Amino acid sequence: MEGVEIVAVVVSGNQLGRKLGFPTANMDISDREDITNGVYRSQIEIEGVVYNAMSNVGIRPSVESKGRWLETHVFDFHGDLYGKRLAVKLLEKIRNERKFNSVVELRQQLEHDMEYCKEIVK
Repeated sequence: MEGVEIVAVVVSGNQLGRKLGFPTANMDISDREDITNGVYRSQIEIEGVVYNAMSNVGIRPSVESKGRWLETHVFDFHGDLYGKRLAVKLLEKIRNERKFNSVVELRQQLEHDMEYCKEIVK
């Protein structure tokens, strides 16, 4: 599934990522059954600049959620992306999506995922 590009509009989420220190650009991808659920090393283009990122594709099993989502945490970017049509490229699946027992456990895994993603691009 690596190398797949997803183009969609960023919508408002439940702000959990922001509370955990991992704000995300959320995109509804309920219509994209061709993409395997999981966490990916990714890249996103914002206003002509390509940023490294990590993305989750799936149903967000650790939070009450409906639909299927692409959530992308963009490294070294601070700004408002709501309502923007953006392209996210999934480069490498790093793990399967899974349910965590607590937000502390989720945050620890996100930190580990981010370390891996940043190490690869050094």
